[in-house]
Amino acid sequence: MSLYIVPVPIGNPADITRRAVQVLESVDFLVAEDTRRSARLLTHLGIAKPVMSYFSPREKAKAGAILKRLQRESAALISDSGTPVISDPGFLLVREAISRGIPVVPLPGPTAFVPALCVSGLPADRFLFLGFPPRRRNELERNLRTLAAQPFTLVFYESPRRILDLLAALLRVFGDRPFALARELSKKHESVVRGNLATHTQDLEGEPMLGEMVLVVGGYADGQAQSGEVTVTNREEILRLLEERFNLDRTAVRDAWMRKSPS
Repeated sequence: MSLYIVPVPIGNPADITRRAVQVLESVDFLVAEDTRRSARLLTHLGIAKPVMSYFSPREKAKAGAILKRLQRESAALISDSGTPVISDPGFLLVREAISRGIPVVPLPGPTAFVPALCVSGLPADRFLFLGFPPRRRNELERNLRTLAAQPFTLVFYESPRRILDLLAALLRVFGDRPFALARELSKKHESVVRGNLATHTQDLEGEPMLGEMVLVVGGYADGQAQSGEVTVTNREEILRLLEERFNLDRTAVRDAWMRKSPS
């Protein structure tokens, strides 16, 4: 039969498409990242369907039973919000379905990074979507250094708990860049903060961080510091952030920096 990739709203229930509803009504069963959240969606739509769970830690273990059913039934893959497979479970299932000759049918629909990019005010003709960045600081900064010279607009997903750390890491590695932070897209408290890493990051530190976030960052432009280089202006900003966030003595940090870095 067929596996349908069905996007669901990222916040506003009215954003689901008629075609998505038609597919959810017509398939034999659903494959969902979180069966509790999918149950709320189905109740809202007035649809009753059996649901099989399919989440990241057990994608391989769950795929076999789903693929067996797909030999004789059709299914819709949905995530908690947005488009499945995009920074959500589904890649392994789609790949295995393709390898077995099972048709995979994608539906267009909601996804968070597209509207965030559209309202960022940054170039959208060429961009890199990077999903969720590494959590550990060393790994994160190594990852960012590989991106520092890319001329494309960069798009990240991040959680409220880690967004300030990501912004600080971007400032350390990239130097100053324009950015836009989209929060709670399509929901009641939707907002977009635009500015520069060096001058606006600290403005966010006192604000409540709620909901999923999309961070859009300008690409490398001629005249900017290359990866690993820090301008005097950016150095002073980083020293200030270190002093304020970690209660460090700026003179001591400056002395240590100058011993390790060329002037």
